[in-house]
Amino acid sequence: MEALRVEGLSKNFGGLQVLEDITFTLKPGERWAIIGPNGAGKTTLINVLSGVLPPNRGRIEVCGQDVTRSSTYERLRLGMARSFQLNSLFPRLTVQENILLALRGKRDVRGQFLQSTAKGDALYLQMQELLNSVGLWGKRGGLVTELSYGEQREMEIAMALASKPKILMLDEPSAGLSGAEGSRMVDMIRSVTEGSTLLFSAHDMDVVFDLADQIMVLFFGRIAAQGTCAEIQCNPMVKEIYLGGD
Repeated sequence: MEALRVEGLSKNFGGLQVLEDITFTLKPGERWAIIGPNGAGKTTLINVLSGVLPPNRGRIEVCGQDVTRSSTYERLRLGMARSFQLNSLFPRLTVQENILLALRGKRDVRGQFLQSTAKGDALYLQMQELLNSVGLWGKRGGLVTELSYGEQREMEIAMALASKPKILMLDEPSAGLSGAEGSRMVDMIRSVTEGSTLLFSAHDMDVVFDLADQIMVLFFGRIAAQGTCAEIQCNPMVKEIYLGGD
């Protein structure tokens, strides 16, 4: 069974066609990158897949279940999680409290989001594991605003991982990072998503080639090419429209 199946997905805003007839499937454990010029539809595609935006046409299945009209929360419960280009953290809360919010949101404990958590209980141990995985355990007591931009990006991924997703979608995870921060981000993503299904958008081709098994190239809202890293590197159309020719 496919982890993700997308058939004939289209999205328009009035007369502006942003996505047109997007069709692809992800098998469990595959790592796909979405690339393309600015305005190609990368973020819109992730927004539609995650339920932030409704499609105009098409069908989306997660592990064989139709989620085309399901809410973001319902998709999360089925195992689909994502990060955003812009940080969506809670700046007035500590690093630890942000992670606990994400963990409690998965468990649907209404009205108990900021209830204290004792050392050694299940939630505390999960929080510790997540923060260790992104190297932020030592900063758990500080406010999110005290983290560097790169660390905040890592926090975003940790919060997405709180739901133990079957499919993780990342929107430009290395955007705005320095070369060293970007390399650290790639290493961290590779480590925390080992064995998971990953779909991410990126402009940085070093990140793409380091992380992806397959690449999808979007151009004016359509799939212009799809294949392995080697195939995309050698594709004349991709060189022309995205990589700048020879």
